[in-house]
Amino acid sequence: MRLTTRGRFAVTAMIDLGLRQHRGPVALAAISERQKISLSYLEQLFGKLRRHGLVESTRGPGGGYTLARPAQGVSVAQIIAAVDEPIDATQCGGKENCDDDQRCMTHDLWSQLNKRMTEYLDSVSLHDLVENQRQRAARPATIAVMHNQRPAVHAEPEPSAVD
Repeated sequence: MRLTTRGRFAVTAMIDLGLRQHRGPVALAAISERQKISLSYLEQLFGKLRRHGLVESTRGPGGGYTLARPAQGVSVAQIIAAVDEPIDATQCGGKENCDDDQRCMTHDLWSQLNKRMTEYLDSVSLHDLVENQRQRAARPATIAVMHNQRPAVHAEPEPSAVD
């Protein structure tokens, strides 16, 4: 299976956007700084995400990006596909020509893995990932209260980069 940084970075950036867009358009420079992703790389990724209808851009002062539709309607598979990231465990790209132009003995195994990966990534929404990050960011405060400690005060949870 080949899931490169392009797909990983696209999902990470979309989570960051989903966490912060409630205050208006989110600048790519801010995502770049928080997630340690090159700004020029993000510009390329967001161009593809925009062309696939996953994000909208706003120009000018205060401009940036917002989700083009609710996070519940955006799957991880859609994000990965939008940035041209293949989800394919076969050597042949599904062409069945990996063993001297013949189907290899393990083709069905890898094809089924592709199907399951796609089904799984289709089942995970951007909303799920955003909420997961919000819950992770809230845990230290909850644990501190449970131990009668004063929780740290944060203006907004700052999730770390997603691996």
